[in-house]
Amino acid sequence: MEKMKKLPDAEFDIMKIVWANEPPITTNIIMQQLGNERKWKAPTTISLMLRLVERGFLRTEKNGKERTYFPLVSREDYLKFETGNFIKQFHDNSLLNLVTTAYADEVLTDSDIDELLNWAKGRRG
Repeated sequence: MEKMKKLPDAEFDIMKIVWANEPPITTNIIMQQLGNERKWKAPTTISLMLRLVERGFLRTEKNGKERTYFPLVSREDYLKFETGNFIKQFHDNSLLNLVTTAYADEVLTDSDIDELLNWAKGRRG
């Protein structure tokens, strides 16, 4: 996979279902867990899954009449990518800016501060 790109919401929702289930995944699994709720027709789901194949997030195999899908990108890798982009784009790549924004109207508890300090100490390595 070349450079990872942000997924549109519908494709990200499909990937959440893919990551939550044991591979291989079928269109039927997606329809049962998401498509019916979203009122998608099967061709819409198939089209979105094929886009995920084109983007390098899924691999597909044809087994008889049914296609199966396997994740190529882990949930952890995608969330790391998205979070990194979010911090860069909205917080000037500063963890302090992120925390300041998140807790602007709240007081950090001693427990929150201890947790942040322990995390920071562990990152120094």
